[in-house]
Amino acid sequence: MKLVVIEGVGKRPAIQKYLGSGYKVFATMGHVRDLPVRTLAVDVEKNFEPTYVVMSDKKDIVADLKKAAQSAECVYLATDPDREGEAISWHIATLLGIPEHERARITFNEISKKAITKALENPREIDKNLVDAQQARRVLDRLVGYKLSPVLCRKIQSKLSAGRVQSVTLRLVVEREREIQSFVPEEYWPFYSILDKRGKIKAALSSRRGEKYKIGSKAEVDEVIRGLDGKPYIVTSVKKTVTKAHAPAPFRTSTMQQDAINKLGMSLKQVSMAAQSLYEGVDIPGEGKVALITYIRTDSTRVSPEAQAAAREFVAQRYGADYVPEKPNVYASKGNVQDAHEAIRPISLDRTPDSLKDVINRNHYRLYKLIYERFLASQMSEARFNSLTADIECGEYGFKVTGRTPLFAGYTVVYNDREKDEDDIKKLPDLCEGDRPEFIEYSYEQKFTKPPARYTEATLIKAMEEKGIGRPATYQPTVSLIEKRAYTEREGKSIKPTELGCKVCDMLMMYFPDIMDVKFTADMESKLDTIEEGGKVWQQLVGEFYTGFEKEIEKAMGDGYKMKAPAQETDYKCDKCGAPMVIREGRYGKFLACSAYPKCKNTKQLDENGNIKERVEEPPVETDVICDKCGARMVIKTGVRGKFLACPNYPKCRNTKEYGEEEPLPPCPLCGKPLRRINYRKSVFYGCTGYPECKFSVTDKPTDKKCPVCGDMLLEKAKKDGVYYRCSNKDCNYSAKKQDEKTQQ
Repeated sequence: MKLVVIEGVGKRPAIQKYLGSGYKVFATMGHVRDLPVRTLAVDVEKNFEPTYVVMSDKKDIVADLKKAAQSAECVYLATDPDREGEAISWHIATLLGIPEHERARITFNEISKKAITKALENPREIDKNLVDAQQARRVLDRLVGYKLSPVLCRKIQSKLSAGRVQSVTLRLVVEREREIQSFVPEEYWPFYSILDKRGKIKAALSSRRGEKYKIGSKAEVDEVIRGLDGKPYIVTSVKKTVTKAHAPAPFRTSTMQQDAINKLGMSLKQVSMAAQSLYEGVDIPGEGKVALITYIRTDSTRVSPEAQAAAREFVAQRYGADYVPEKPNVYASKGNVQDAHEAIRPISLDRTPDSLKDVINRNHYRLYKLIYERFLASQMSEARFNSLTADIECGEYGFKVTGRTPLFAGYTVVYNDREKDEDDIKKLPDLCEGDRPEFIEYSYEQKFTKPPARYTEATLIKAMEEKGIGRPATYQPTVSLIEKRAYTEREGKSIKPTELGCKVCDMLMMYFPDIMDVKFTADMESKLDTIEEGGKVWQQLVGEFYTGFEKEIEKAMGDGYKMKAPAQETDYKCDKCGAPMVIREGRYGKFLACSAYPKCKNTKQLDENGNIKERVEEPPVETDVICDKCGARMVIKTGVRGKFLACPNYPKCRNTKEYGEEEPLPPCPLCGKPLRRINYRKSVFYGCTGYPECKFSVTDKPTDKKCPVCGDMLLEKAKKDGVYYRCSNKDCNYSAKKQDEKTQQ
C-alpha cells in the first residue's frame, strides 16, 4: 500500500477514486505544525530561528499519519501546489523522518486521473526555496503581529491586534472613508440636443468656441439655449471605423472573486467556499466525487497548450471556425506573479454547465458556469463593431455623437464582459458630412459630482491586487479578519471603518509608517518572491526588516502618548468594594468597571442607554454535545456575545464551542456513541465522538432511517431540486428523493 498525503478532506474521495485500491489517501486538514500560539517562537538572537510544534488540534491526526506511514511501502506528499502546500509537505516530511533529498513530493493543478497519474510518474524533492519563502512570510507576520499588538493594547485598548497585510488593508478603507468625508460636491449640467436625421440622435454638448466646455449652473444652461435657438445643426466630420474588442483573460483568484460578487451577487465567503468545492470535487449521481475546475489560488493567466488546443477544437465544433483565432490567445501576467500554476479553468469542456444544472447546488452551478464561460471566451476570436464618431456644430457650440453596433459577436456570444450602454443598444443613423439634422428638443438636468464610492468586497480585493498587497490565498482571509476585529463594518454591501479601526490606523501610521506604507508592503511581497526564486536567504530578508522595526517598537513603547478614552466617572458604587465605578471602553463597547482596578476587577455590562444590565444567573443547561477533550456533556452558558457551549469541568477543562440549535443526530452505526457535526476550514463532515477509537465519518448528514436495500444508515443531502437520501454503504447505490422514498425504519 502506498500512502498519498493531501490537505483537504473534501478532495479525498475523488483522489482515492482515481488512485485505486493500491493507495491510501490521508488528509491532514491543513497545517500540522506551526509556531505556538502563546509565545513569539522566533529567536531573534539566533538568526530568527523559528520553533515549530505540532498544533494542539492535530496531535491525533499526526499520530494516525505516523501509524499509516509506518505500514506504507512509500509516501507521496501531495499537498496543494503553492508555497503554503510546499511548506506543509516539508513539515510532514520532518515529522515522518523522510530524507531531505527523497523524491516524495508530487503536485497536480487539477484533480483528474490524467493529472494525478502524471504527477505520480514525476515525483520530485521538496522545493526548499518555496518552503523558505513561506517561512519568511510566517516569521515576518509573527514578528509584526506579536510586536505591534502590544503597542495597540497599551495605547488604545486591550485585545487589539495588528498584522503586516491586514493593517495596510485597513489603511485603504480608512483613507477612502476620509476622502468621502472631505469631498466637496461640484454642480454640473449634462446637456444634449435631441436631433432627427433618418432617426433620432442624442448629441452631447462638448465644446464652446473650440474649447472643451461643461455647464456648471442653470444660468449657463439658459445662456447656451439662447445661443442655440434658431441656429442650424451641421455635421462637420464623421469617422466610421471597425473596432475590435479582445477577449478577456481567464480567471485569476481575484478576478474570479470580483466577477462572482458583482455578477452573481455572492458574498466573498460564498465564492471562496463554492470555488473550493468545485476544485476538490462535488457529488455527481452515478460518479461520486468529481472535481470540476483547476487549482483556485493563482495569480497567473497562463493556460496549458493542451487546454488551449481542447478549447479551440470545442469552439470550432460548437460555434464555427470564424470564432477560433488564427493563433491561440496568450495573456501577459502582471508583475510579481508567481505563475506556479495555470489560470482557473474547467478541467473538461465536455462537462458543460447545462449538463450539471440539475445535479449540483445553485452556487456551485452558477460559479462553474461563470468560470467555464470566461475560459471558453478567453480562447475565442475578437468581437467586431461598426463604430461611428460624428462632430456637429451649432453656432459657437460643438456637439459629439458616438456609438457602435455589433458586426461580429466573437467571444461575446459566450461571455459579455462589459455593461451595454445606449450607444451599444441603439443603432445610429448613417450620418454624412454636411448633413443638417433637424432640432427636436433640449435635454438637461442638474447633477453633482459624487465622492469616491466606499469599498465593497470586490473593489477592495481589486485594490489589494493592483497595489500588490497580499497574494491570492490571503485576499479573503484579510478582508474577513479586519471585520472580525471590529475595525470595519458593513453598510449594505459597502465596507466602512469603525471608530476603533480609525484609531488603530492612526496609531500605526504615527509609529510605523513603513509597515503602513502600501509600496513598502508591495515591495516586501516582491522580495519574498526572490526567496522563492533562490535569489536571497530568508533570514537575511527578515533581518533587514527587523533592524529598523525593532527601533520603531522601542520608540512606540517608550513614550506616554495614548489614544485611550479617559475613564468617565459615574455615581455607581462598586457592590464588591464600595469604590466609585467608571465607564471604560473595551473591544465590545462601553462597560462599567471598578476604579480600584487592579485590586478590584468587578465589571458590569451597560445597555444601549448606558444603564446597568442586570446579570441573570441562569443555571447551566446540560446538552447532548460531548466535550471532545474530556468526554463530559457540555452545558449552555451566556457570555458577552451570547450563548455558547462550555465544558462543565471548567477550569480543569476550558473547552468551548459555538452554540446553535441543530437537529439531534442518530448514534454512530459502528459503536453507538453520539455523532457530531464537524466544521473544519471550508469543509463540513460528521464524525463519531468516540474518535480515535471509532473512526466513522461521512460527508452528508446522517439520519435515523435505514436503507431498504442493505439496511445501512441513510444519509441526507440537499440538492437544487430537493432533498435526497443516499446509502452510507459505498457498495450500495440506493438513492431516493425525500418525499418519494420508501424506507424501512
